[in-house]
Amino acid sequence: MFDTLGKITELREKRGLSVYKLAKMTGIPQSTIATWYQKNLCPPIDKLERICEVLGISLAEFFSDGDIIPTTPENKEFLFKFSGLSHTQKEIVLSLMGELLK
Repeated sequence: MFDTLGKITELREKRGLSVYKLAKMTGIPQSTIATWYQKNLCPPIDKLERICEVLGISLAEFFSDGDIIPTTPENKEFLFKFSGLSHTQKEIVLSLMGELLK
């Protein structure tokens, strides 16, 4: 079974957000979020969508079991352009990125 609250906690902490800050950013009352945790409730989908927006991810990314890459406009643009490259060009770009990240 998918641990929705655990995933929210993991993503929130990775971004350095407290429950209070997440509540303020989403407009969801902090008491509501606390109740989810106290009663081990799954947030309604509309609230989960707002949380995902604040965290910079889609619902699909939230429920994926892989590493999450935020769907920022820059990432979308990069993936769109990258997908149009030839295999050789992709290898060059990946090699360059590897060098830049060293």
